[in-house]
Amino acid sequence: MKGKRIILGICGGIAAYKMAVLTRLLVKAGAEVQVIMTREAQSFIGPLTLATLSGKPVLNRLYHRGNGTWTNHVELGLWADLMLIAPATANSISAMASGKSDNLLLTTYLSARCPVWVAPAMDLDMWNHPATQRNIRTLQADGLHIIPPAEGELASGLSGPGRLPEPEELFEELQAFFQGSVSSALPGPSKLFKGIKALITAGPTYEAIDPVRYIGNHSSGKMGIALADELAALGAEVRLIKGPGSLHARHPAVEEVPVSSAEDMHRACQEHFENSDVFIAAAAVADYRPKESSKQKIKKNAENNGQIQLELVKTTDILAAMSQRRREDQVLVGFALETENEQDNALRKLREKKLNFIVLNSLNDPGAGFGGDDNQVSLIEGPQQIDRFPLSSKQQVARIIIDRIAQHLQRIKGDTL
Repeated sequence: MKGKRIILGICGGIAAYKMAVLTRLLVKAGAEVQVIMTREAQSFIGPLTLATLSGKPVLNRLYHRGNGTWTNHVELGLWADLMLIAPATANSISAMASGKSDNLLLTTYLSARCPVWVAPAMDLDMWNHPATQRNIRTLQADGLHIIPPAEGELASGLSGPGRLPEPEELFEELQAFFQGSVSSALPGPSKLFKGIKALITAGPTYEAIDPVRYIGNHSSGKMGIALADELAALGAEVRLIKGPGSLHARHPAVEEVPVSSAEDMHRACQEHFENSDVFIAAAAVADYRPKESSKQKIKKNAENNGQIQLELVKTTDILAAMSQRRREDQVLVGFALETENEQDNALRKLREKKLNFIVLNSLNDPGAGFGGDDNQVSLIEGPQQIDRFPLSSKQQVARIIIDRIAQHLQRIKGDTL
């Protein structure tokens, strides 16, 4: 943390008082902290307190009304190594999602070239409102790192999600980031996934025709690998069951289980599924395999006139098989790669396989599909909950998916996470 430059943006919520402790912790660790406050934030904590703790004047205006001095938000955006907005109110989150720039905090956010972290804090009904969740998803798609609110008693007297994490917890998150153990835009506290066991399938399967030939597909495994790397960076125990291919997980904590055929992958999933909290079926498993595989290379000769006739049989539907064995406390995520009637087909798979949600890809979307570094997805939880995201890197898509998994885990496990 020593020498790191942090912008601390404070919005008008009751939890603003916690920022005094966070400022002290950051400065004590050697960080340089510049506080920016909204006008409403000053009703909850005085600028003098934060200026004293940070050793810098608190900024709260685009310009000084007395002498016209302009606050250079562009310079601030270039200066910082990280910007943390906490507590982030529903109003500020909405303004950020829509690109408004009517105060110094918002203009600095729009100018920031560093990672931007957002720690929402509000009453539980405001947090759960579809408009707030839609704005949160917009910020995630823009690459922001969302620190989910904690659960507990709120200022309204209600109890549930909406509390700002304690300053010590926020400090640990920032410290983990600067130590390189947390990715800059991961969607939640690094401790959220500690102890969580994730089982992921990735890549194609090869169904042997003979020792030389096979039935396969163009999957590279990049999406599943990105999910494995990002979950491992968050502290999860990740086992990656990976089909053939030259790509491998980068994170050293990911345990890879190499397989070749659909049956190999099915056996590996059977072995490890029961001990998993999260199962992500990202692999492009072959739907059919040859009924018989020749033990010798099939030759072209006069007897077969150079032709091969194959009788195909269905492979095991791994995701459906795992769904039959699932516990109520497990999160299951499927993928659907479609070329027509995309949403209808994805909804059918979601329903039949009893998934928490399904990730829809369409080969009709430019830049999406097999092999590339980018992807365009929709996360579908039901006919009325279909969230479409813009074309993004597969790492960013992985973070979006993991954030949705975190929401389901929080609902299932609550305070035990």
